[in-house]
Amino acid sequence: MLDVHHFTYGAVTPLISYAAAVSGSACGLSAVSRSRVDAPWHVRSAWLWLGAAAIGGTGIWVMHFVAMLGFTVTGMPIHYDVPLTIVSALVAVVVVSVGLHLVMMFGYRPLLLVVGGSVAGLGVAGMHYMGMAAMRMHGTVHYSAVSVVLAVLIAVAAATAALWLCVHARGGLSMTVSALVMGVAVAGMHYTGMWGVSVTGQPGAPDGGVPMLDLLGALLLGGGGSVVLLVFVVVGSRTESERQRHEAFRDRMARETVPVRR
Repeated sequence: MLDVHHFTYGAVTPLISYAAAVSGSACGLSAVSRSRVDAPWHVRSAWLWLGAAAIGGTGIWVMHFVAMLGFTVTGMPIHYDVPLTIVSALVAVVVVSVGLHLVMMFGYRPLLLVVGGSVAGLGVAGMHYMGMAAMRMHGTVHYSAVSVVLAVLIAVAAATAALWLCVHARGGLSMTVSALVMGVAVAGMHYTGMWGVSVTGQPGAPDGGVPMLDLLGALLLGGGGSVVLLVFVVVGSRTESERQRHEAFRDRMARETVPVRR
């Protein structure tokens, strides 16, 4: 069995990956909050898709691959299958979107929360192991059944909690605390799954795939660019409380301008 290192660069990769999880969660919560308006279905759905892109794409998928920069095996370079890596990103976004639509579009109900959390959680866990399956190395990767089960349970619990926070989080402070909690949950799921990973085989270079460093530029550009774009979109739109104040002001002005009959 070869030596496996989860923190090759010390605390650097865990901290950066946690920052990605928190920033993606914060942008996602802000986008989802914009869907709580009296608007056409497609408008609300668009906000939920933006939220899913932030949470699933940046908060989960980017977090996973940044954390994987710290995963190395002695004498065995790790490459990644690009198509499977891209598919794992799409899976993360779609499953989060399904969960968000279930709890935000059909009225808050505990059953829908459980179903949405289960779908999103199982999908996120699937994304994690799909990302692991995208690794190309000379050896064979083994997983501890205990760590797999725990990672799946944490993913489902984290997804359910995240959906609950999407429904109930109000205001800047509440959303900030929620994003910090979601970041801990996502990182906890990832490192719980990685805790049970072992590798056997002879040292050597893989036959296919591309090195992680070759993916890093596209990863940071895609993840960072998405966050910046989402921030501009979210900041440029009214919050839920701002819409309520605007509508109240408009109604008050309409009442005051009604001519008085004598």
